[in-house]
Amino acid sequence: MANLLLVEDDANLGILLQEYLIDKGFPTDLATDGEKGWQAFVDQSYDLCIFDVMMPKKDGFSLAKEVRMSGRDTPIIFLTARSMKEDTLQGFRVGADDFITKPFDRQELVLRIEAILRRYKKESAPLPDTQIYPIGSLTFDYAHQQLICPEKTAKLTSKESELLLLFCQNLNQPISRSFALKTIWGDDSYFNARSMDVYITKLRKYLREDPSIQIMNLHGEGFKLMVG
Repeated sequence: MANLLLVEDDANLGILLQEYLIDKGFPTDLATDGEKGWQAFVDQSYDLCIFDVMMPKKDGFSLAKEVRMSGRDTPIIFLTARSMKEDTLQGFRVGADDFITKPFDRQELVLRIEAILRRYKKESAPLPDTQIYPIGSLTFDYAHQQLICPEKTAKLTSKESELLLLFCQNLNQPISRSFALKTIWGDDSYFNARSMDVYITKLRKYLREDPSIQIMNLHGEGFKLMVG
């Protein structure tokens, strides 16, 4: 069970979200401005924070900076009424894990929370020293950026390795384009999306060594690395 901190200055929205998240199984504390949010963060231990960007006394970006300066790596989702690229970039610079633009579907927020918590759980779990991931008859050595095939070994670039690692950590599970882009490239701009498509094409060529492996396109969703 994950404990959440919601910092939202719109009292009506804050209460509705708090009640909804609690109903979905997430104990949630609500703070109505940035200063109260910081005090709550200092006093309690949280598994994920949700910060509104525009708030009195202390905005969401300033609050996130303080959270990161505290040394804690608690994941942060920003709620924003604006979809400006500058806001998104600034958010990721101060340590955001995701953005969601108002108005939004509450179910979508819950799904994003669950996805981030799954990722953080996997990242915090101890990995073998060699960081080896079996993929069908192939072996991915993340530490050395190598894909070991029965006939040969392919040396991967840093981006190829990060992307394949994300697929391995979510084997047989869908990954949204936006999530992959924000995780590896920092934002889901058009140019980064085209770049990711190029790297996925390269990974598909490497993975052809085993016909049981494929990176599937999920229309309207993203991708899935399937084995078998």
